[in-house]
Amino acid sequence: MAVSDNGLSERKKQILKAIVEAHIDAGEPVGSKYILQNTLMSCSSATIRNEMAELEQMGYLVQPHTSAGRVPSEQGYRFYVDSLVEQYAATTHDVVRINQLLKAKMTEIDQILETASKLASSMTNYTGIAIKPKASSVTMSRFELISIDAHTFAMVMISSSGVVKTKKVKVDGVVTESALALLGELFNALLCGIGADMITLPIIMEMESQMGEGAFLVNPAVKCVWEVMSEMDGGELRFSGLNHLLKYPEYSDTQHLGQLLGTLENQDEILDLVAGTEGDDISVYIGSESPVKVMKNSALVFKPIKKNGKTVGIIGVLGPRRMNYRQVLQTIDEIGGSIAVMFDEERQLERPPNEGGSK
Repeated sequence: MAVSDNGLSERKKQILKAIVEAHIDAGEPVGSKYILQNTLMSCSSATIRNEMAELEQMGYLVQPHTSAGRVPSEQGYRFYVDSLVEQYAATTHDVVRINQLLKAKMTEIDQILETASKLASSMTNYTGIAIKPKASSVTMSRFELISIDAHTFAMVMISSSGVVKTKKVKVDGVVTESALALLGELFNALLCGIGADMITLPIIMEMESQMGEGAFLVNPAVKCVWEVMSEMDGGELRFSGLNHLLKYPEYSDTQHLGQLLGTLENQDEILDLVAGTEGDDISVYIGSESPVKVMKNSALVFKPIKKNGKTVGIIGVLGPRRMNYRQVLQTIDEIGGSIAVMFDEERQLERPPNEGGSK
């Protein structure tokens, strides 16, 4: 029988795949009888038992002491994800649903990520996650200042990654339309593309000098920008469908569930975990592969969302170690792909009419 480079024969691969998928579906140990009845393998039950014993010795399976059947180990799940999982075919209905819901939320990155998280949760029956990663340096691409009343104006700040923030600013002096327009021009000319640490005293003094009688507007407006940039630097983690965890016996231990929820609420460990990933591909952490200790019975699957080459967020799924990887991987990939297409369409609409066109 042919043996692959990893030491697993094709028959062992078939058996391991069958056990992983059966355990994902039922959550119970899988025996040789099930494999014989539910696969097209032409060998005896004794042969299957021998193969299962060898897979256990190789570290791919574990035999619970109360059962003659086997369950996958972390090594078994990892091999399944890397080598055996088949592409899950998303239905036309799924694709249409993803596109419709995401397009309805195309105004802000935060809304897109939250909608993607809810979609991932509802389509997989696990907990969806949306992460705005920690940023080393937030910069702004545009400022808009809008008068509200004689002493109040709104600052609309659009980050380089597309996040939109709006804050009200109150001042003692009277806000005129002309002063507000000039301040907006100065902010767009001097503050776009630089981090908060680059907004220095000379820049502030230059703006005050050019503002003349409206110089009193500069400091409150700059303070508002600093606060927003600091807020955006911190990273944020949101969840959808946490109640799905209660459906799985892996989370029946209330003490363990409480520890997991505490870690999710604290956020820092998860944010640090995803911040260390590189590239555009889907990442899969199975059990103790994750540096987050309380996730030893869980699996975390996530994918970065990029806009103009920058990571603006991360979407993913959290569930039991025996999650349906085939469905989860395809769902996350489909949602991520839909967002990428919409970002591309948005970029095409923003492009000047004569750019790239024929003359």
